[in-house]
Amino acid sequence: MSVSLTDRSDAELAGLALAGQESAYGELMRRHRDGVFRLARGHVGDATEALDITQEAFISAFAALARYDGGRPFRLWIARIAINKCHDWARRRAVRRFFTFARPIEEAGAVADAGPTPEEVVQSRAELERIDAAIAALPVNLRDVLLLRAIEEMSQAETAQILGISEKAVETRLYRARNKLAERLRDDDAARV
Repeated sequence: MSVSLTDRSDAELAGLALAGQESAYGELMRRHRDGVFRLARGHVGDATEALDITQEAFISAFAALARYDGGRPFRLWIARIAINKCHDWARRRAVRRFFTFARPIEEAGAVADAGPTPEEVVQSRAELERIDAAIAALPVNLRDVLLLRAIEEMSQAETAQILGISEKAVETRLYRARNKLAERLRDDDAARV
């Protein structure tokens, strides 16, 4: 009797995927895509961009699957890849922003964003999107810890392992992240009144 893919461990699925069984990698993606998407959305504050980052993370993970250590949780491995993709996205965005503002003032009309004003965006967004934006505005070191611990509900040890920091640093950063997030949301509420 053969064991179905849903009954196999992540390490077994990775091995099957490396052996050429595409459906095994599909099962790994099904298991972990929601968590990767939430992590990316929390980082970038935009669902469309988060979907692109999620796809990039799984493509990169597949390309690097031979380097996956089956003794470690796949969830931690793919989360680290997703965080790296989020950092890449932020760097690309910063470069685009730099070059946008580096143009001569005469070209400002062609460069200006024709989308809704920031005020219109804030007014039209639901509370969840407001919180996503506040999270995305946190410094990267605080945002990573907050997303892994509070959103993905990873343990302090798992978070420390993914980020390559001590468990005490995770605890400290989580405390700071929660305080900064609460402060940002309070300031946002005060500005709306």
